[in-house]
Amino acid sequence: GFLSFACRKDFSLKESFSMFNLSLLSTILFLPLFTSAFLLFIPNSKVRIAKNIALISSCFNFILSLLLWVRFDYGTAKFQFFESFYWLPNSNIHFVLGVDGLSIYFIVLTTFLIPACLLVGWYSIKKNVKEYLIAFLVLESFMIAVFCMLDLLIFYVFFESVLIPMFLIIGVWGSRERKIRAAYQFFLYTLFGSVLMLLAILLIHFQTGTTDYQILLATEFSEKRQLLLWLAFFASFAVKVPMVPVHIWLPEAHVEAPTAGSVILAGILLKLGTYGFLRFSIPMFPEATLFYTPLIYTMSVIAIIYASLTTLRQVDLKKIIAYSSVAHMNYVTLGIFSLNLQGIEGSLLLMLSHGLVSSALFLCVGCLYERSHTRLVKYYGGAVQTMPIFSLIFLFFTLGNISLPGTSSFVGEFLILAGAFQTNPFAGTLAASGMIFGTAYSMWLFNRVIFGNIKTESFSSFADLNRREVYMFLPFIFGVLWMGLYPEMFLEGMHVSVANLIQQGNFS
Repeated sequence: GFLSFACRKDFSLKESFSMFNLSLLSTILFLPLFTSAFLLFIPNSKVRIAKNIALISSCFNFILSLLLWVRFDYGTAKFQFFESFYWLPNSNIHFVLGVDGLSIYFIVLTTFLIPACLLVGWYSIKKNVKEYLIAFLVLESFMIAVFCMLDLLIFYVFFESVLIPMFLIIGVWGSRERKIRAAYQFFLYTLFGSVLMLLAILLIHFQTGTTDYQILLATEFSEKRQLLLWLAFFASFAVKVPMVPVHIWLPEAHVEAPTAGSVILAGILLKLGTYGFLRFSIPMFPEATLFYTPLIYTMSVIAIIYASLTTLRQVDLKKIIAYSSVAHMNYVTLGIFSLNLQGIEGSLLLMLSHGLVSSALFLCVGCLYERSHTRLVKYYGGAVQTMPIFSLIFLFFTLGNISLPGTSSFVGEFLILAGAFQTNPFAGTLAASGMIFGTAYSMWLFNRVIFGNIKTESFSSFADLNRREVYMFLPFIFGVLWMGLYPEMFLEGMHVSVANLIQQGNFS
């Protein structure tokens, strides 16, 4: 982008310095890209230096995102840290950045998870290590761009760009023979779903002459056009959530991805679809949203029950957590389309909670896999005898997964069900059954892995978590307890933006 800017005829040195006068949000967005570019010049023999630079850079970016959160004004629904410059000369397409109460927490969550992803592969990734680090840093920039981009076309570019590094992460550093098939399945499912959204964006541009999000919010589309555009956006977002029946790619991608890939896939990538519903589908197409709400309720309830029952019969540790993620994310869609304050805020909280709890569970599976090199449940048992610290941490996140009061998931699911009961008590009742199923498969998994007799002699020599792994889990534990015991600190930042969203669509 800077090179194209520099090639302009009216380029001046003064303008070039202004391009690098980056604000806090721009720094958070571009720092991982700058770091990945710097890593290219480090020789392959200096892998340790590359690891340290990537980790320090990602931790510094997390600190900057915390500073962004501290400076965020809870009292306004307007976009903050706003920046805008032309992406293409002589066009109406702008590179527009800004955050509000719907997006600020996802930027913090993204920068929080990347250091954990780098740490979990610190010793297990032995080939193409520098490229592995670059893939995660580039992915971090792309995901942050999705959450702060306020131009519809540029949003689409980054929304699809996250597929490229994730495709490489699964296909190159995956754990089994089927990793190539899983990578292509992930790529094609999500790409085909997004083609319709690109056509919808072009239609919007031809009608309005712009893809600026804030201008489009003030644009009224006819009811028939809203119904058509909403379906096109839904085709893309539903695959990312994922909703049944377009969820098949997720368990396969989770199983074949390395542990860090599963963490970022569950923690952030699944949130892109539900964020898209909140950011674009609901405020831009309010009449279509009301029209299709029964469809979303039906699909969400079916997915919650189906995914929960499917989880009960899985034998692979990663597939169990993957299918539970499908159930939890469909709780989120249920809350979003309740179209009231409790439901939407509960959905935002559950998305953040799922980003912590589900990611931590994948980290637990990664710790087991590094020691045993198998993920089949039947080979595990009696882990508490040799790994007491791991057993305690695994118990904590298992309780978080079943939404025990005092954990972050409880607040989110409680608000979602409260919002759903206001709109459709029958759907809320059916969805509540998912909590019972969730308890069944979570406690069944914990009991099989932790208690009982040690199944294999080699398992008796398992070492407990080392210092690096314990330090890796501590921030997740703190985050789950913080959100569970004092959720008001998170809800306070959402109130105004969510209320503004409801008011824009006249849903109150």
